[in-house]
Amino acid sequence: MFIYNVTTKTDRSIHEAWVDWMKTKHIPEIMNTGCFIKFQFVKVLETDETDGFTYATQYYAATKEDYQRYIDRFATALRQDAMKTWGNKIAGFRSLMQVVH
Repeated sequence: MFIYNVTTKTDRSIHEAWVDWMKTKHIPEIMNTGCFIKFQFVKVLETDETDGFTYATQYYAATKEDYQRYIDRFATALRQDAMKTWGNKIAGFRSLMQVVH
């Protein structure tokens, strides 16, 4: 199992709208690609919230090929949509992790 983790810091001015957008638009679009079997959307705690709030979205792929299919076919357009919608009001980084049993 592979976890595609996207950590995002949101500006206070768009925080509530961004959370709603994530829940109603962005996460459903990613899940509709068929590349992931489940997700978690969490708020990162014990961080400096002076400038905004930090969230992590974890998408679970059964295989690395499923993750790679997402990157190859869907990621660019979905990232562009996020930047067009929120611009410099969000900043994030991505990482790929493998579940170890």
